[in-house]
Amino acid sequence: MQRTTPTTDRPWRRSGAAQYALQRVSRMLRPPVVVTPMDPRVRKQQDVEIPMRDGTILRANVYLQAGAGPVPAILCAHPYGKDVLPRRTRRGYRINPQFRFLRQTEQIHISDETSWEAPDPSWWVPRGFALVNLDVRGAGRSDGVGSLMSDAEAQDLHAAIEWIAQQEWCDGGVAMLGVSYLAISQYKVAATRPPHLRAIAPWEGFTNAYQDFFYPGGVREVGFSRLWTTLVRRSARMAPDLGAEVAARPDEDAWWDSLVPDLRRIDVPMLVCGSFSDANLHTRGSFRAFREVSSSARHLYTHRGGKWATFYGDEAKAAQLAFLQTHLQDAAQTLPRVRLEVRERRDAVLAVRHEDRWPPPGETRTLHLSGHGALDTAVPEHASPVTFPARRRAAAFSWTFDEDTEVTGEARVRLWISAAEEAPLSLFAGLSKWTANRFIPFEGSYGFGRDYVATGFRRVLATREPQPVEIDFAPSATLFRAGDELRLHVGGRSLSPRNPLWGSFPALYRSSPRITCTVHAGAGHPSALELPIASLD
Repeated sequence: MQRTTPTTDRPWRRSGAAQYALQRVSRMLRPPVVVTPMDPRVRKQQDVEIPMRDGTILRANVYLQAGAGPVPAILCAHPYGKDVLPRRTRRGYRINPQFRFLRQTEQIHISDETSWEAPDPSWWVPRGFALVNLDVRGAGRSDGVGSLMSDAEAQDLHAAIEWIAQQEWCDGGVAMLGVSYLAISQYKVAATRPPHLRAIAPWEGFTNAYQDFFYPGGVREVGFSRLWTTLVRRSARMAPDLGAEVAARPDEDAWWDSLVPDLRRIDVPMLVCGSFSDANLHTRGSFRAFREVSSSARHLYTHRGGKWATFYGDEAKAAQLAFLQTHLQDAAQTLPRVRLEVRERRDAVLAVRHEDRWPPPGETRTLHLSGHGALDTAVPEHASPVTFPARRRAAAFSWTFDEDTEVTGEARVRLWISAAEEAPLSLFAGLSKWTANRFIPFEGSYGFGRDYVATGFRRVLATREPQPVEIDFAPSATLFRAGDELRLHVGGRSLSPRNPLWGSFPALYRSSPRITCTVHAGAGHPSALELPIASLD
């Protein structure tokens, strides 16, 4: 249903910011993270040496159950330092600062031997697994100089997997599990097909560093990406300097391609977590992995909760356990191809259901943009432009649903864009939900609790003449009730505020120059939004 709305807006200004900021401060002071001593049944082997082919020694902490025979092993590999663990003090445990700076959505329970974004040995070892926490080359206690996301790193991990499989405490089966970089490191090594690698469980990990993180849609990320590369440079010995390479390579080239895993070569069983929350980092890459790997036993676990609250939560751990028991302990269990979570708002899950594919069956609904701020099923008969200053306002378009509708999949907007002068233009597009004219927030990246339904990016060279531009939105799954409104915004700067308390900090993207832009619609320039509508029958 069509509704007229103001043709421009400032979407980075929304009511409720002050109340949300107070919540952030409260959880910053008292993060809901509970740390307990490791299960006494688990014993730890510190700095176990794993030799590489060139003589370099990598070191790992190995966690085993006392008195147990050979068991399958779970490997996690990362550059963050395996010995950076919660530290006990007189006032409790000192935890990773990210648990404070980034909002936590639910209470998290971990043991004091749980390293950053790694599985908890206190939970996994008593369930019949050995856990190996490895410092990659150049990081932590491992020797040498490493290279993140490289073929050389994959060869190291290939050798480590084969070494682990030969140890007396391992029954010959090895899997990988972990979040973020501990997920990213799984793809390339799986593509080398180590004989003893039985399964991987990459829990939120991008697969294309350029497209998913550093330059989504060609737009430079200058917030978390700079922070991350700086921290890694200071804490590990890596070459080349990843931050310097990123700054020097604004366009996709052979160097960027060298970091991309060959997903088609991955044929081991895979359980990949596709988060609808983490669109600024891991979402697109996770769904790409599910789509492109060759494994017939591949599973997708979707959610729109907090990253760590979900990973360490009971339901996710049960799914991880069922998957690994099936492929490492011969305890076959029925696993859904896709676990689909659909939400109405940030804290309201409508349904969790099982699907055979992503996206689920449905149709594409095409809504055409018009100059009076509406989205319509028909193309406007006449030229219908919307002009806006790229960094001060955003073009706005609205559609109101006349029946309950589930928007699930990957939306796309096809625009005709021009500018007052020729200039590089960063375009930001967002889809938001409104109920009774109130903005409905969703969980986003880095603990940002006031995110959009979905967002997209595109860098273009703007010209005075209208040119076609396509912007793909990140995957999402959202129910709109009859009477709910969907708004599309297109602007030349990030559509969310950047603020450590009520904004999307540390995410930050390079804005467009201060120029005037126009979205053209109607006759001759049919700008349109394509929505994936799931079948509700």
